[in-house]
Amino acid sequence: MFFALGGYSLGMYLMRAIGRDGVYQSHLPDFMVFLDWKAYPWYWSFTDHFAYALLLVVLVPGLLALVFGFFAFRSRIKGVYFSIITQALTFAAMLLFYRNDTGFGGNNGFTDFKRILGYSITAPETKAFLYWLTLLVLVGVVLGCRAMMATKFGRALQAIRDAEPRMMFLGYNPLGFKLVVWTLSAVICGVAGALYVPQVGIINPSEMSPANSIELVIWVAVGGRGTLIGPVIGAVAVNGLKSWFTAALPEYWLFALGAIFVLVTLYLPAGLLGLARKVAGKLRRPAPEARKVPA
Repeated sequence: MFFALGGYSLGMYLMRAIGRDGVYQSHLPDFMVFLDWKAYPWYWSFTDHFAYALLLVVLVPGLLALVFGFFAFRSRIKGVYFSIITQALTFAAMLLFYRNDTGFGGNNGFTDFKRILGYSITAPETKAFLYWLTLLVLVGVVLGCRAMMATKFGRALQAIRDAEPRMMFLGYNPLGFKLVVWTLSAVICGVAGALYVPQVGIINPSEMSPANSIELVIWVAVGGRGTLIGPVIGAVAVNGLKSWFTAALPEYWLFALGAIFVLVTLYLPAGLLGLARKVAGKLRRPAPEARKVPA
């Protein structure tokens, strides 16, 4: 959901940038003209400014996460119950965005983008720039999170993950720590969605599908839970396999995805990163000295 909200936030700017290049030659997006809208709704105000759209990319997912997380963490909802309530929120948001009267394009969402900051969005130079920008943001996020985890705040997060009741007995209130990292995660997702939309050329409510959330969990499991680089490895591995599988045997991909998750959980709990570390450890281990045979 946070990923899609970031995508929609930038998508509003991209739709405004189409101008009169649309089918209906109107300053309004084509889907609004089709629905006989006469003006933009109030929440589209100022979205023709790129800087304001970037602000929405951060604020919309961040504020929603802050409000939701405050009530959820204050009520000490966690584990499977937290998973259920967040998936329910995601599903409710998806149904809301499917409605035509919300002003977000309904089932089709936003598409047919033309320009970003005056540059053609389909030009090879623009695509290359967006790709390198995405890679730079990814590296920056991983390094930034790694630096954060090396601080006292990061160590407290790990302690809450491993033994939250013990942290409470020691005098720490987990609410603030959870709320900060939850909100930060939402902002990162929003930025990812904003980078995704101009490169793929579409954003619609299907991006909020709970199935996408489950696929993210599989990325983490495959790459390596409890690590920062593991989810990156898992995302590359699973999506690479998905590209091949959906071309060769598209009807069996979901079965394969489920099998991957089950097999990794049972036989590779530390993921690919854990397997690589285990192999590297065995290779670095010195071989036992040959037993000396007396002459």
